[in-house]
Amino acid sequence: MQDFLIKEIINSDIENELTQIGFDKTYTTKAADKFEYKNFKIFALTPAQANIIKQTAISVGADCGTHREVITGKIDESSCILGGSISQLKKIGQKLQNQPFKLKELGVQIINLAHNNISAPNTKIVGILNITPDSFSDGGKYLETDKATEQLNNLINDGADIIDIGAETTKPYSNPTPPEVQLERIIPVLNYIRTNNLKTPISIDTRSALVAKKCIEYGISVINDVSGLTYDNEMVNVAADNDVKIIIQHSKDTPDIMQNNTDYANLTDEIFLHLKNRLDFAVSKGVKKENIILDPGIGFGKTREANFEIIRRWKELQTLGCPIMIGLSRKSLLNLNGNNEEKDIYTLALNSILINEGIDYIRVHNVKLHRTLVDMLRNYPLYQFKN
Repeated sequence: MQDFLIKEIINSDIENELTQIGFDKTYTTKAADKFEYKNFKIFALTPAQANIIKQTAISVGADCGTHREVITGKIDESSCILGGSISQLKKIGQKLQNQPFKLKELGVQIINLAHNNISAPNTKIVGILNITPDSFSDGGKYLETDKATEQLNNLINDGADIIDIGAETTKPYSNPTPPEVQLERIIPVLNYIRTNNLKTPISIDTRSALVAKKCIEYGISVINDVSGLTYDNEMVNVAADNDVKIIIQHSKDTPDIMQNNTDYANLTDEIFLHLKNRLDFAVSKGVKKENIILDPGIGFGKTREANFEIIRRWKELQTLGCPIMIGLSRKSLLNLNGNNEEKDIYTLALNSILINEGIDYIRVHNVKLHRTLVDMLRNYPLYQFKN
């Protein structure tokens, strides 16, 4: 009996693998689509829509999972899991464009998502500057203006692409900081930035529309709203009227109570649907989609297990069509009681995975370590990426 030698291929550059075995070079690009697979979850379909998608998938050799009662029509709606090679998914998308029940639009979406290739790592580093007495990592360390501006310069010199300045802690069980107190802490630093003509983009970490609006007058270009536009009704108008970027984060509730209920029926679905809702809301109020960055909110109403699931599955959020930011720096998911230097090592280890997978933004305390890592992986990526 012949003993066959088999090796699983991990290399994501399947075109190169095909070429090396002598495959027809004129056909490798098209053939590669047959060797790459994707799974999509499509929400809230009617039984008729779900049945057509399933039959279409089967017709091209792919598959689609639906609720078991779809075929009987005993349910009003069903989500489905559609899976296949990129080549099969493109065929499904094309076939659906000839079907009724608004499936033409779905067909176009499926084709677009099937074409959604990964670009080489180009992660932006967001450096954290806490001007607070009570932040979980460095509360009180930079509360005085001279200390804050010194750290600001350190973050810039270490290679931060953006500086995120916050004057209100949003750690678990914390209470709101009044807008006037936030501004009292922030404005001297913004004055320093303007006086010294510093060019690094500045983000303001605040839930207050009043704080955001005032800081925009001093030239900040990003709002980081950890409440996802749910805390202050005027925040969305401030972002829209001033044409600035806004980071919309998922948080199950306000910081003072967010850890009281960390149960989810389906963690990643709930985060996905919540961010989709907030994204649609922002766009409906005049915020440009290209100005929106989404953040799944590590540590905001989540257990340690949930935080790691987000890290494993963050790429699912890319289908919303916005850049993704993750901030896990020194947070409790590390389960460490050690000093910040030790926490930074484990932060770097987890962020190395995200950077190599092409995360758009990471929010960190230790910029210098991450600058070195980002530059290294940009020059020597561990995966092969498509352009």
